[in-house]
Amino acid sequence: MVSADATSAGDAAAISHLEQAINAGKHWYIALLEAIGLWTSAEETRHDRTYRYLINGEAFDWLLLAERLCESVDGLLPVAEKQAFLFHGKPPLALSAEEVRKILGDSKFRQYLNYFYGYTVESALLLTVQEEVYKERHISGLRNEHETADEAYQRIYGAAKAVLLKQFRQEKGYPRPRSITISELKEFTYWRFQYRLKHCEKAKVASDTRKAINYLKRQWARKGCYGALVADSLEEAGQY
Repeated sequence: MVSADATSAGDAAAISHLEQAINAGKHWYIALLEAIGLWTSAEETRHDRTYRYLINGEAFDWLLLAERLCESVDGLLPVAEKQAFLFHGKPPLALSAEEVRKILGDSKFRQYLNYFYGYTVESALLLTVQEEVYKERHISGLRNEHETADEAYQRIYGAAKAVLLKQFRQEKGYPRPRSITISELKEFTYWRFQYRLKHCEKAKVASDTRKAINYLKRQWARKGCYGALVADSLEEAGQY
């Protein structure tokens, strides 16, 4: 782990590149992606906050790193564009998947795809199935939200959330507190993605993934943007 007082040489170079590129007139979003490509640490602690950029050593949380880098050059960024990007997933430039791949590099781009499918899509899958269950139960006059969530987990993974969370924590050697942190939730979501690939039929995995991507597309359309770096080739960019 890298602390605030011991930033690695690679990370310092990434921050320096970002600042210099913006000051030289390069678009801040391009400079940001270049800095992300240069970044080396999987995790760091800064101002008493732990940033875990790489989940399970293979899924790259690029938006978390983008937030961190934007903070380092905050006064140099257009406020409206920065807020639209960080809070609403609306990038100021439309780049193709190939353009992004060239900027980030093959390894980091692949790690981004792991995060996109393993966290973003997996989270969307749970939400869309919960909506389906809620509508069914609402028509039947059933309103218990806890049972709705459990039914969604059963339909997707064949097991209740509590059972999966217990198994996840046992495998990772984590304690079992009553609550869950954002960092652990992301890791648990990625673990569920891997669990689904391992335990569910391939046809169901493909069907559920398409359902989740369609859900994301509808959400992004409502906001007038795409929230993915691979928006032009979602189905082709990664095959799971």
